[in-house]
Amino acid sequence: MEIKQQIQEYFNHFHANPEVSWKEFRTTEKLKDIMNELDVRYNIFDDLTGLIAEIGEGEETVAVRADIDALWQEVDGTMQANHSCGHDANMAMVLGALLYLRNETLTKRVRFIFQPAEEQGNGSLSMIERGAAEGVSHLFGVHLRPAEELPLGKVSPALHHGAGIFLRGKITGDDAHGARPHQGRNAMDVIAAIHQFVKSVYFSPFESYSAKLTNVQMGGESLNIIPGSATFALDVRSQSNDLMDELRKRIDEGFASIAKLYNVGIDWEWTDYTPAAEVSDEAMEIARTAIQNVVGDDNTAEPLHTPGADDFHFYTIRKPELKAAMIGVGADLTPGLHHPDMTFNPDALDIGARVLAETLKNA
Repeated sequence: MEIKQQIQEYFNHFHANPEVSWKEFRTTEKLKDIMNELDVRYNIFDDLTGLIAEIGEGEETVAVRADIDALWQEVDGTMQANHSCGHDANMAMVLGALLYLRNETLTKRVRFIFQPAEEQGNGSLSMIERGAAEGVSHLFGVHLRPAEELPLGKVSPALHHGAGIFLRGKITGDDAHGARPHQGRNAMDVIAAIHQFVKSVYFSPFESYSAKLTNVQMGGESLNIIPGSATFALDVRSQSNDLMDELRKRIDEGFASIAKLYNVGIDWEWTDYTPAAEVSDEAMEIARTAIQNVVGDDNTAEPLHTPGADDFHFYTIRKPELKAAMIGVGADLTPGLHHPDMTFNPDALDIGARVLAETLKNA
């Protein structure tokens, strides 16, 4: 079977068998089966999904990372695991790179990191703790890009993701009868104040950022009760790690003021932080040369700045000496990443695999 067809079959399997973060059991088993079929050495873990494989021999080690988890979302009225994140494509492209390289004469080791739980924002940390980046000089990632960023055929040598973090909070006030609102402390008023507050946090317009409510739960079936308690969540993003620190400080101060103004308790915690990209110029230039060699100068795009986040960048935060870049692959992807009906042109898979193989060979 030719490699392009095999890559498509890998994608078809992973697309049809999505699994959410930390529960990628069948996905890991399939990866094991593939490595056994290809006679590629690999390691798995007793307490974690995911897999690390290696080919080649030598003093130096370069690596590529594929994220393997799916989202949990509503698709056609049913809540289910769904690869609208494109991680099925990422796995297929990385496996394709392995196929293109495994019969090459390599003077170094090439490591393939199949990482769980990117969507939780901390799967990379679990792999770092288990030695995935030990001895690695250069690390590359790959991700399909929405059509609004890159069309099919074009490839970018670096994605400059922003920082992202979630906030989970709880409001504690007092319920009241609908006819006697003065006797309670209305959580709905507090939610409205929080919504207005996060929309009025301003920084320089020359750097992108956002903060928005993404989840609110309060009240019950009795419509004559004014709810005193509620839970809520924020999604907060910025283009840089420094601006994220400022955003968090401003929100912390604002919530303390709102709690005092409405005489309620507000408890909150920041969770699942994902840092902004720290891109290595050297790694980016290696990727750029590979892209030029595979698809030509006309299809070599500039580095992309995107408001999305990816826990790939924890590898460089935890190991600053690591030279890393994530490659963006145009795929005519619509309507967008994380949309339940996301779709793309499958010709992008072989393009991404060949670019990755050329990048790893030359790193």
